[in-house]
Amino acid sequence: MFDKFKEEKGGEMMEERIDENTNESVTVEASPSTESTIGIGELMGKRAKLEEAIDYVGLMIKNLKDRTMLEKDIEEESVDIKNLKEKLQKVSEYIDEENRGIQELADKRSKVENEADEVGIIINNLRDKLANIDTIVGEEGNRVKQIKESRNNLES
Repeated sequence: MFDKFKEEKGGEMMEERIDENTNESVTVEASPSTESTIGIGELMGKRAKLEEAIDYVGLMIKNLKDRTMLEKDIEEESVDIKNLKEKLQKVSEYIDEENRGIQELADKRSKVENEADEVGIIINNLRDKLANIDTIVGEEGNRVKQIKESRNNLES
């Protein structure tokens, strides 16, 4: 990563500068004796390395912040999902309870229908018996009339 700032073997350190007025690149050669005495080239190289390291650390901090935000988002989603799961379980329990209630009502309705059928059968049987009684009473009434008529005929 910092290889571009290393000095080549046996060569001189070259510095590239951009002239502000002409916008052209100008290469300035530094002599080894001046550079080694003052150490400017070495300091410039270290400065460039430090700037790159600062940029790298800044990128790492940004990535760490992004990761922290992502972890926070995931935790929030996890809480939301847990809450939703609990609500869905409650809804499921409510539905099961309602289904049991509906089944109980269906069973009661079935029993009432069976009892109603039995009552209907009893009513039909009683009608038949009453019809038989009416028939017998009618026949007996006719016999009594015949007897009265025959007595009246005999007496007259």
